[in-house]
Amino acid sequence: MDSATSAITEHEASAEQKREAPAEALDLLKSPERFVNREFSWLQFNRRVLEETLNTAHPLLERVRFLSISAANLDEFFMVRVAGLEGQVRSGLSLRSPDGLTPAETLESILTEVDNLQMEQQASLAVLQQYLAKEDILIVRPASLSAQDRSWLANEFDQAIFPVLTPLSIDPAHPFPFIPNLGFSIGLQLVSKTGRDPMTALLRLPVALDRFVRLPDVKNVIRYITLEDVVSQFIDRLFPGYEVKGSGTFRIIRDSDIEVEEEAEDLVRLFETALKRRRRGSVIRIETDSEMPASLRQFVVQELGVPENRVAVLPGLLALNTLRKSPRRRARICASSPTTRASRNAYANTRATVLRPSAKRTWWSTTPTNPSTSSCSSCCRLRAIRTCWRSSRRSTEPRTTARSCAR
Repeated sequence: MDSATSAITEHEASAEQKREAPAEALDLLKSPERFVNREFSWLQFNRRVLEETLNTAHPLLERVRFLSISAANLDEFFMVRVAGLEGQVRSGLSLRSPDGLTPAETLESILTEVDNLQMEQQASLAVLQQYLAKEDILIVRPASLSAQDRSWLANEFDQAIFPVLTPLSIDPAHPFPFIPNLGFSIGLQLVSKTGRDPMTALLRLPVALDRFVRLPDVKNVIRYITLEDVVSQFIDRLFPGYEVKGSGTFRIIRDSDIEVEEEAEDLVRLFETALKRRRRGSVIRIETDSEMPASLRQFVVQELGVPENRVAVLPGLLALNTLRKSPRRRARICASSPTTRASRNAYANTRATVLRPSAKRTWWSTTPTNPSTSSCSSCCRLRAIRTCWRSSRRSTEPRTTARSCAR
């Protein structure tokens, strides 16, 4: 009897446990601890990209490229994902995501993680610069320049940099100018030598200029200097009669997220409007160097209307995404062009590449073997003329448009 009673009791207990198990499993499915935040997961992925810069199995310049890719990824992260979170916070959304965080809490946590990631990028850059120095590749500062270097830079500045710079003074008559997305600028605090009022100025660095200027080699040592350091040496030519009291570089990141309505009446017009609006998106991030005075940094932040938690002060180079862009030196323009008549003829006899016809019955063909080939005037590389045969009632003759040499 006792054995039968105990068997019934054990059966009831096991049945009770089976009833409780689905409830526990359901609670586990809904638990925030089970989920990882999507934005935080993306930052961990970008950290793994950054860790490749310390992988000695890669060539040195490939490691530098990984650092540049990590910085470019972070810029896109701000332009799209952080911008989306900021829009949710601005609209007052407080709905918690599956990981249990509101948009405001998610934004605060990822900004802290981004600060740590950017410091790791600067530490990786310092390590890579040491390895580059062992390979006789240096990024020098103005203090280490010789008299010959300064003379060469003065000539380079007058010929290639000065003509495309636009110095801007900021005062009540000249408000703070528009700075495009990822725009790189130099802020200046100037004092007059003749007793005039002090002036705050801004100098935007054009994207058409190379970020790194290569100096003449010394004993087979390849040396580069940043564009902002070059410009800072010749501020007196841009603002005559003034001397620099304080200066610093900064860059901004704007909201570049686009929301598209699939049921829009005119998608072309919708995209045109969205692209124009994206160009002037709100500023969501400011990065400044540590050399910028606090008063000048505060002035820039107030003019752009950015909260303090969106301002990053970095101890090293800004815009690390430009590290993978090799300088476009004039001497290297035709480095990959054919140098012999035989190689040019071999290039000219390459097979024609014909694309499939489009819906508008337009055929684009690249035919280097036809008589309508042309050559670049600078490198003599044969370039095919792009020809379009479009069905037309007025004319049956082919239209030709010359393609410029990309080298």
